[in-house]
Amino acid sequence: MRALVQRVAEARVEVAGAVVGRCGKGLLILVCAMQGDTEAEAEALARKIHKLRIFRDAAGKMNLALKDTGGDALVVSQFTLAADTRSGNRPGFSSAADPATGEALYMHFARTLRALGVAVETGQFGADMNVHLVNAGPVTIWLDSAA
Repeated sequence: MRALVQRVAEARVEVAGAVVGRCGKGLLILVCAMQGDTEAEAEALARKIHKLRIFRDAAGKMNLALKDTGGDALVVSQFTLAADTRSGNRPGFSSAADPATGEALYMHFARTLRALGVAVETGQFGADMNVHLVNAGPVTIWLDSAA
């Protein structure tokens, strides 16, 4: 699985003008399931992000994890993280998981974060979404369970 993690002051996702998910201080996590991914990858990625030390401590160093801050998470599916841009000018997405598998793994990822004690809201899988965020830092980290 792939994830783009952004430390945010706040974030929300809208579908057709209605807010379907939001978070306060915490993480906006864009997630993409790849072909061959399993629930084990989703769980490992959720645990990694839960412990990723990208929040400032009292000394101003990035030393705290989401689990330490009590922050929220907004998890949004984004199959375009599977983009292959090696040839031509139009990205290919054939390495992304099929929609049914992608949705199942996306939801499993969100459930795993919840089970770790994080308040999690989600976007709407497969929808045309508008994502609004205030990136804090900015801090943006790309993770791939295959790497």
